[in-house]
Amino acid sequence: MNTPKHYDFFISGRWRNRDKVVALTHEIRKKGHSAYCFFETLLSKERAKNDPEEEMKFFEKLDWRNDPYVKDIFTTDMEAEKNSDVFVMLLPAGKSCHIEAGAAYGMGKKCILIGKQKEAESLYLIFHEIYTSEADFLKTI
Repeated sequence: MNTPKHYDFFISGRWRNRDKVVALTHEIRKKGHSAYCFFETLLSKERAKNDPEEEMKFFEKLDWRNDPYVKDIFTTDMEAEKNSDVFVMLLPAGKSCHIEAGAAYGMGKKCILIGKQKEAESLYLIFHEIYTSEADFLKTI
């Protein structure tokens, strides 16, 4: 059995926000930290090279309960989240990101939110730190 890889940061973000998620991951690594980014796992399958909007249309049509592609994403992401110290959610974020945030909080992970939340949301109190921009966050690590 392979030993799971450890990450300092688990980066979660919306597929349609791909470029910003990938850029944040690279900036974190430039500062000497390890980071998991779900797009990099998908890149090996060639899917993350596709147009984000078209990829979401494809993904949303899959049988999420039975499709092996969906199951592989779930297994890989959850294993990486379990083996990360800090969960980072970059807004805008979709349903999956919010579920991952709840899972991270439940696992006792430090949770960080980056972006501007427009409406009051009581469950955003799970975030230990909130930054309005990626640059503000990067100054702290």
